[in-house]
Amino acid sequence: MKLFQVRKGQFVYYKNELHKVYSVKPMFKQSVHLYRLKDMQQDITSAHNIEPCRPKHNDTFIFYGKRYTIDKNKKPEPGDYILIIKPAPDFLDHYSLNEIEKVDSVEDGNVVTTRDNGVKHSEYVVMVPGKLEGSEDIAYYDKALVSEAQLQEDESNALADDNVNFDRPVVGDIYLDVQNQTKAMIVAMTDDEVYFGHNVKVHVKDLMNENNYKLLYRFEEGF
Repeated sequence: MKLFQVRKGQFVYYKNELHKVYSVKPMFKQSVHLYRLKDMQQDITSAHNIEPCRPKHNDTFIFYGKRYTIDKNKKPEPGDYILIIKPAPDFLDHYSLNEIEKVDSVEDGNVVTTRDNGVKHSEYVVMVPGKLEGSEDIAYYDKALVSEAQLQEDESNALADDNVNFDRPVVGDIYLDVQNQTKAMIVAMTDDEVYFGHNVKVHVKDLMNENNYKLLYRFEEGF
């Protein structure tokens, strides 16, 4: 791909596996920042090393250790996960392309997510757990290049649970510590841990549990 074609939120293939772009920094040689959808591992690369992928109805892929299939016809219910494919957020909402959010309530097809985002029915598709009959696997660019052992490991690597919040945190995000009722901003992070401004260190997986932490503000990176 050309760098000007790369946008935050895009699904792309890198090293034969499905990734999502979470930041684009044009001033750097390795300007495209990704995370691998199957396990949230971060990668940094150049635009010419990735291939675009546009998810569609009946596509299936592995996200954070669980397989889902996109179903544009399914009516959402509380507890379902949605993939936002046509984002048009209102002023007070904070979401962008291909974000995955958990449904809290539904009214006439429009949903309110557990992040208090109001998402209209025209903006999302539902992610159904598992692989549906006749679905197309988009987890890999060329599945023939993946060993049988790797396929089995990917399918059985259950990292997520029902309380996992799927968006990867970034520096500048502000979270509410639900237990202590304190607000804090992420000021630094590694692959596995984030550091808050009040000198608290938290593992990424713990931060992504919405029973412990709630995202209040997302810092928009890229362009």
